[in-house]
Amino acid sequence: MRQNVFGQMLAGVVALSLVTGAALADNKTAMDRAAEGVSNAVTQVQEGANKLAADAQAKAAETAKLIEESQQAARLRAGLLAPIYVVADALAFSWFYWIAFALMFAGVVSWALQLILGKLVVASAGGFDMGEIISDSVVLAISVVGLVLTTQAAAQNSNFTTSSVAVLSSAIVGLVAGLILYYWGQRQELEAAKARSQASK
Repeated sequence: MRQNVFGQMLAGVVALSLVTGAALADNKTAMDRAAEGVSNAVTQVQEGANKLAADAQAKAAETAKLIEESQQAARLRAGLLAPIYVVADALAFSWFYWIAFALMFAGVVSWALQLILGKLVVASAGGFDMGEIISDSVVLAISVVGLVLTTQAAAQNSNFTTSSVAVLSSAIVGLVAGLILYYWGQRQELEAAKARSQASK
């Protein structure tokens, strides 16, 4: 009797093991199919994105070629650049580059300080404006690019960059002007922050 009961229990355990193994195998197969489906979907998305990028690049190249071959575009280009060339030729003297270098240097100093120290001062006073940070960052980038281009143009068209007196004096004037502009801008931002704080109350 006991042997029969034991045999039945053993048979039940074996049957349960077989059923569990089959279920796990089916589950693994389903997971494999799902993973394969996801992989195929990702591959299709990547292929589609690559095709779109290639098509956009080809279209841009075709458009650029058409513009380069267009006589109207050439006339527009010449009309746009002509007055700039006239002004550049009229101002192609060392003092112009001295003034331009000082202005660009002042802009870099002013907006760099405004972006770093000025925003910390304003934030400590309870004011914070992401729009002003973005605006200051853009103006700083413009000033840096302007300083680089001014220096490059001065090196090619004048003897400004070969004169230590000219470069150092221009930089000193730009530094002083930049500090003045920084303090002026910081005061304005503090006043604006206080006004916003009082308005919110």
